[in-house]
Amino acid sequence: MSKLKSYVLVLLAVIFFSCVQPAQNLERKDVAEKYKWNLSDLYPDEPAWQKDKSDILRKLDEMVKYKGRLNESAQTLAAALDVYFDMIKQYYRYADYASRLSDEDLRISQNQSLTQQASHVGTEISEKTAFLSPEILKIDPEKINSFFKENKNLEQYRMFIEDIQRLRKHTLLEAEEKILASFGGVTETPENVYSIFSNAEFPFAKVKLSGGEEVTLTSSAYTKYRSVPDRVDREKVFEAFFGKFGEFQNTIGANLGGKIKADWTYAKDRNYNTSMEASLDANNIPASVYENLIDQIHNSLPTLHRFLKLKKEMLGVDTLHYYDLYTPIVKKVDMKFDLPEGQRTILTALQPLGESYIETVQKAFNDRWIDYMPTSGKKSGAYSSGAAYDVHPYILTNWNGDYESVSTLAHELGHSMHSYLSNKNQTFANSQYPIFVAEIASTLNESLLNDFMVKNAKSDKEKLYLLGSYLELLRTTVFRQTQFAEFEWDMHKMAESGEPITGETLSKMYYNIVKKYYGNDEGYCIVDPYIAYEWEFIPHFMYNYYVYQYSTSLIYATAFAEKILKEGKPAVDKYYNILKGGCSDYPIELIKKAGIDPLSAEPFKLTMDKMNRVMDQIEEILAKEKKS
Repeated sequence: MSKLKSYVLVLLAVIFFSCVQPAQNLERKDVAEKYKWNLSDLYPDEPAWQKDKSDILRKLDEMVKYKGRLNESAQTLAAALDVYFDMIKQYYRYADYASRLSDEDLRISQNQSLTQQASHVGTEISEKTAFLSPEILKIDPEKINSFFKENKNLEQYRMFIEDIQRLRKHTLLEAEEKILASFGGVTETPENVYSIFSNAEFPFAKVKLSGGEEVTLTSSAYTKYRSVPDRVDREKVFEAFFGKFGEFQNTIGANLGGKIKADWTYAKDRNYNTSMEASLDANNIPASVYENLIDQIHNSLPTLHRFLKLKKEMLGVDTLHYYDLYTPIVKKVDMKFDLPEGQRTILTALQPLGESYIETVQKAFNDRWIDYMPTSGKKSGAYSSGAAYDVHPYILTNWNGDYESVSTLAHELGHSMHSYLSNKNQTFANSQYPIFVAEIASTLNESLLNDFMVKNAKSDKEKLYLLGSYLELLRTTVFRQTQFAEFEWDMHKMAESGEPITGETLSKMYYNIVKKYYGNDEGYCIVDPYIAYEWEFIPHFMYNYYVYQYSTSLIYATAFAEKILKEGKPAVDKYYNILKGGCSDYPIELIKKAGIDPLSAEPFKLTMDKMNRVMDQIEEILAKEKKS
């Protein structure tokens, strides 16, 4: 994978959008400078930015001169990689400035033109350096080893080179690679068809609620109305929404089946045993990690069932149904934070990570790494970008003063600290961390924040809200995403064994998985028949083996947080292997160095122990309320 593609994937991985978007009624000129990021750390002005473009293109011309020569000598290969990575580093900074400036106000066309210029340069770099990986792949492994011995400067590129070399048996002849590549546009068709149909042409159901309001159940309306207080209305919403999807199960199933078969065709052609192996091999992740996730979550279902029993009691219903799952078990508490208070809360909550960590977070606050306020035209949501290797990360957020704003900022600071420490401790070639570990640092920060807030809650109502929200996070991420991952795996196994994939078979398979997870037969939660069609609503099934990472990230992050709170500095020191690691090693090895074996039961046990403790605390508060 090229460094440019790696950058794009990592940036996508660290984007975190809050569910509630604040009103953007401020103008940027009305916001105090201390609450706006300082892009002059990247470039003093646009002319300086434009000047850098010429230097980048000059290096690109120099890089092209090495085409066909990489196997000449150790010195030639080292010189080519020096030019390449120096150019990519400079381009990241160049592109980062354009994107950050554009996001300040999406209405300014001049700033949008900068992103287009940066994109054009990126495309030119990708096209003209496409020879790099294939040429390195063709160099005999023994010759590569001799190159490392001859030129010590090559050592900083060892991971880059060996990562290309390890895919040798899965890389085809040049003519064959061209044929496979030519089908790229064709194999994207199922995703495009699904996107157009589900977003623009799907005839969404209408439902009349108990108050007389008639609602068209678009995807966003379903998300809004699935948690309404009136239980009859919730049932109507679920039945109408998924019932309508059921009318199109064969069409959507045929489309998804085509995508699954395409995955298997590519995997076979590249000499993989399964589609899973082909997908996970991009980051050198063994299939056993995926298999272990499914097995361990199956073992953990009693904890989910305990949660369902608790939810039933708290909702006061005789029988819990699937349509009750999104109803909050506790009322939201109006917790307000001004920015300084929010910053202090985060600094205190993250104290377990050590003094140097806190000092850097304080530096982010003081030195204007963060753009806080929602303003007219500003990009919504929140993200962290650590692309500018020689500068510092930048965070965009839209602060509205509630607890979610504090949690979102803590999350993005996790990404930024990961980027900052990897950039400071690794060469540029080894600094961009892989997607598989990208969410660990951010989610761990959220876990520490929640733990701190619970311990310092001002009332039982506040504590219940924090505990209840955390429980819902664990249910929807650890269990629900693994449920999706199991369904995805089963779909691919059908293709690999030559079984026909139809909408009807997918619905039956999905329904059985959901019933197993939610204890339908044991009476923990009734999964109504129309839930068989829920899979049609999940766009992630169009992405090849992606959803499992939501589960693993939260599980590993929870486990690390538990070890840090229990063991203190020794656990923190190990955890820094991830924060400082970048891509200096494969993600599984980085996690092992940090003190967790992803192939063991330990992270799952620590996570389930935490979930059970949260339920213990909720039950204690409820018992106290009954007595009063």
